[in-house]
Amino acid sequence: FDANPDSAMIAAGADVARAAGVDSLIGLGGGSSLDCAKGIAFIATNGGVMSDYRGYGKTRVPLWPMIGVPTTAGTGSEAQSYALISDAATHRKMACGDPGAAFRIALLDPELTVTQPASVTAVAGYDALSHAVESSVTSRRSAMSACFSREAWRLLERSYERVLDAPGDVDARGDMLLGSFFAGLAVEASML
Repeated sequence: FDANPDSAMIAAGADVARAAGVDSLIGLGGGSSLDCAKGIAFIATNGGVMSDYRGYGKTRVPLWPMIGVPTTAGTGSEAQSYALISDAATHRKMACGDPGAAFRIALLDPELTVTQPASVTAVAGYDALSHAVESSVTSRRSAMSACFSREAWRLLERSYERVLDAPGDVDARGDMLLGSFFAGLAVEASML
């Protein structure tokens, strides 16, 4: 399994899900795992190949309901209606979005982030900080995205160094997870 989901992984996952008679999905892991669950939902419910869904709103039937459980505090994928999937042949990344690709429920449990390596904590946290800043300065920002990005920055700024210095600090981990979620909402609200 590669760190980033690609169209071949999505197709294989969709085959397994259909064969098992699945009618909903739980995405558990980092942003790539969450995006993989979204991609599987696209193909398993609507058929075709992942490139058919590049862009936004190209499904014909509703996607399965999904629950997102992030184990890193970085991408904010649990708050967004897009999946970023690589084409297995060309390795180009495709942004595939749909209103139904948003998780119906996001479970944010900071305990799930405590055991990740320090390097993952650092890179994921930097990703969340970047999303908070990007969504704040984009020309497509809105009052709603600005609200989310400010709150994301407040939570992330006060806890980023803390989670690196004290990885077991569950309160700081909770700030990072919620900050990442708000940064994801800011990206979604600004359509960054």
